[in-house]
Amino acid sequence: MSEVPSSFLTAALRHRLVWPLLTLALLLAVNTAFNASFLHLEWRDGHLYGSLIDILNRAAPLVLVSLGMTMVIATRGIDISVGAVVAIAAALAAWMIGGSVAGSVSRFPMPLAIVAALAIALVCGLWNGLLVAKVGMQPIIATLILMVAGRGIAQLITGGQIITIYYAPFFFLGSGYLLGLPFSLFIVATVFALLYLAVTRTALGLFVQAVGINPTAARVAGIQAKRLIIAAYAFCGFCAGIAGLLISSNVKSADGNNAGQLLELDAILAVTLGGTALTGGRFSLVGSVIGALIIQTLTYAIYSLGVPPEINLVVKAVVVFVVMLLQSPEFRAEIGFWMRRPAAREMRP
Repeated sequence: MSEVPSSFLTAALRHRLVWPLLTLALLLAVNTAFNASFLHLEWRDGHLYGSLIDILNRAAPLVLVSLGMTMVIATRGIDISVGAVVAIAAALAAWMIGGSVAGSVSRFPMPLAIVAALAIALVCGLWNGLLVAKVGMQPIIATLILMVAGRGIAQLITGGQIITIYYAPFFFLGSGYLLGLPFSLFIVATVFALLYLAVTRTALGLFVQAVGINPTAARVAGIQAKRLIIAAYAFCGFCAGIAGLLISSNVKSADGNNAGQLLELDAILAVTLGGTALTGGRFSLVGSVIGALIIQTLTYAIYSLGVPPEINLVVKAVVVFVVMLLQSPEFRAEIGFWMRRPAAREMRP
């Protein structure tokens, strides 16, 4: 009878989401240990307040970008331009909305500004996809072009200045509440649900896996691999555009130089922490969401514990390095081997 729980535990530990979930739980425990009110939620002014709500709200842009990045990486690609796309979308929305100090006037109708920002983000994604799928550029080079040029485009839109937004209705996207929860969570939930249904209830998920595992074999099997790759990059750009709207709405401004800075690195880390293989094929949308929450919770912990700003990136890198080691089957097998009795080690060739 003891073999059943043992085998169940072994199978559970091999699940790709176990280590990310344990890491997130550990980070939550650390925050709770140093801040007794960390898990406390309070209903005030018609909505929930608390550290957990703040983490979820601030993680929303990263979750969106991570979902888009998951689809790109699943097709054996990479997109390091998402931070620049965030800046472009935020800059265009801020320029079109503007608003007077009174907060009641917008340069263009807000729906038009939102559609324009998402459209330009989608075009950026299509550009990356065409360079990769049609021109044949390496993904990191193709997206590096937009990563560099995108910042310049964003600064051209803003005129090299930080555009302050005074139009109050726009603030609802990033800092408004619905049914007591941040409105950004409903946006993230909608995007996640639609994408999850698409990859699990249709053949899209299998097609993406096939292209990621072996693009040549996928083409021979009749899968439109190039179109799928272009669509993946377009979707990633679209997600970055939504993230740009949330960020600019939350901070009530747009900074072409700093908006979305290093967001592409956090997104790649979130995707890999969630169990998606950088070699393509294997991916997990739920894992990417957990990975994004890990990074945001770690960031919260670093600042709440008073870690000096100059070493917070080092702390984040160390934690990510340890988690990735724990996720590696080869590393766990090596540790398990050296923990056995000496006789077993001596038999090793």
